[in-house]
Amino acid sequence: MSTTIDYYFTPQSPWTYLGHQRFAQIASAAGATVRVLPVDFGKIFPVSGGLPLGQRAPQRQAYRLVELQRFSEHLRLPINRQPKFFPVGGDPAARLITAVDQSDGSATAMTLAGAIFKAVWVEERNIADDQVLAEILQERGLDAARLTQSHSPAIQQLYDTRTQQAIDAGVFGAPSYVVDGEIFWGQDRLDLLEKKLAAR
Repeated sequence: MSTTIDYYFTPQSPWTYLGHQRFAQIASAAGATVRVLPVDFGKIFPVSGGLPLGQRAPQRQAYRLVELQRFSEHLRLPINRQPKFFPVGGDPAARLITAVDQSDGSATAMTLAGAIFKAVWVEERNIADDQVLAEILQERGLDAARLTQSHSPAIQQLYDTRTQQAIDAGVFGAPSYVVDGEIFWGQDRLDLLEKKLAAR
């Protein structure tokens, strides 16, 4: 029986970007099914004790930049630690990933998510702009109609439902990988997730 991993994230998370490709490889190697679940951390933080970046203490903000550089070098992944369009609203991109997941499946949604992460942290594009999202769809060879679908009440409802699901599961940060109710928070926990999957 295939293992299912609930993959909770927000499209503007640098840590999700840094772990995304490796996570995809780990899940694939384990034969696991990934449920692609972009969620609204603007609703999760108030109930989990989290703070938006701009409200965190200066020393925490400074250390974050150090860690981004360290992991970028360690993983050999390019990153603009302070990209032009950040902070940026993630809801439009999250709804688009959700729409693609519903219509084209999780593998395609994973590919799109990777392109959106790269758009923020490497290409410095504004993922809150519908024109940019339309361009990303086109670049990936995906149906332009997905953007219209992402604005539908049904997709918004699904986004809200999945956000509540994350809250109910105890998720408090991005990325979070959940297997059998066990949360692995952060791309730096991927070794532990891989170990968990290997033991099944």
